[in-house]
Amino acid sequence: METEKKTAAEQMTESDLSEQIKEVTRESHVRAESTEMMLSFQRGQVSPAQYKLLLCSLYEIYLALEEEMDRNCNHPGVAPIYFPTELARLESIKKDLEFFYGHDWREKIVVPAATKRYCHRLRQIGQENPEFLLAHAYTRYLGDLSGGQVLGRIAQKSMGLKSNEGLSFFTFPGVSSPNRFKQLYRSRMNSVEHSAEQRSGVLEEAVRSFELNIQVFDDIQKLLSVTGNQQQNNSTPSKLVTAVQIPGAIANISPLLKLVLGLFVVLATFSMGVYAF
Repeated sequence: METEKKTAAEQMTESDLSEQIKEVTRESHVRAESTEMMLSFQRGQVSPAQYKLLLCSLYEIYLALEEEMDRNCNHPGVAPIYFPTELARLESIKKDLEFFYGHDWREKIVVPAATKRYCHRLRQIGQENPEFLLAHAYTRYLGDLSGGQVLGRIAQKSMGLKSNEGLSFFTFPGVSSPNRFKQLYRSRMNSVEHSAEQRSGVLEEAVRSFELNIQVFDDIQKLLSVTGNQQQNNSTPSKLVTAVQIPGAIANISPLLKLVLGLFVVLATFSMGVYAF
């Protein structure tokens, strides 16, 4: 009886790669959807600041991913899932960045440390383990393709955009039927021949891909928080100074009170400068 039953590991080994990736990343997928960035989309409360910083990170990530995909397009682990005409995102992101930041957008983009780590990893595997690019391509492209239309409409409504300008990232003009294309993509993934060691590496890389994306989302929110605090602090000193400026009355108060008020202004201004650093 026992010999007729297969262990979960044996069943996993024999299943399609796309199903394996879906299984091993299930928990990470839930965590990614629970980040503040993704919750903002789910609540329909995407701010322009959030979206612009997300675009900045996506530009760097897709720049690294697509350059490595292009460079390794003939690699047996990459060639079957290489669809630059249908999936490439870089040019679309450039259009969106120009819409929000202007022609000099390259000089204005800001990316958190997590984005740089993500890009470093993509460059590293592009050099050392090109077959691992499949995990990142699957996670990013099919994720964007699956939710692109819905997320695009949410972003448009949240930011009050009157047209689709600034939302090119979410459109895939080269894909007429997302569902059929995803079926084709998964079929191509499953056709790639991997050794047991390579397949294990691809699965580990898929989990890593989700973790890197989660870190990017979290770092974007931290960056927004810091920026918000700086703006709030920078607007505070003038209010504090105004509060202690009483025209015509300051000359009549005692020297001691003048000294106390002067120290208050100095300390308040100094503290605001520290927090705005």
